[in-house]
Amino acid sequence: MNKNDILEKCNAISKNTLMSTLNIEYVDVGEDYLVAKMPVNSRVHQPMGLLHGGASVALAESVGSAASMLFVDLQEYEVRGIEISANHLKSKREGTVFATARMIHKGNKLHLWEIKITNEDNQLISLCKLTNMILPKRK
Repeated sequence: MNKNDILEKCNAISKNTLMSTLNIEYVDVGEDYLVAKMPVNSRVHQPMGLLHGGASVALAESVGSAASMLFVDLQEYEVRGIEISANHLKSKREGTVFATARMIHKGNKLHLWEIKITNEDNQLISLCKLTNMILPKRK
């Protein structure tokens, strides 16, 4: 499957989900990474007018889980996020953030991802770590 087909598939399975509610869009993919973007506006603000940490975590888990799905046979297996941590390092009021998930460990049952959320100037906003469990599909 080529790059555009992968991105199209990732965006298609996100319709009518939290990802579409937050306007998350998958925009780039490579051999060991997946990138998504999310607009920063009042829909993802906390009461002080800044990007909500929970929205950042939702973006991170979305891109990390979708990235794991690229590495498993979805006819046989399912991906479940089992742990996520986030350090929010810089605030953001408006514009766009980009989340890049890169594989740290690819096991048969666990995937570990580092997700860097950056602004348009590639400044680090949040640094996240996500562990996904790979489970056999229930029959």
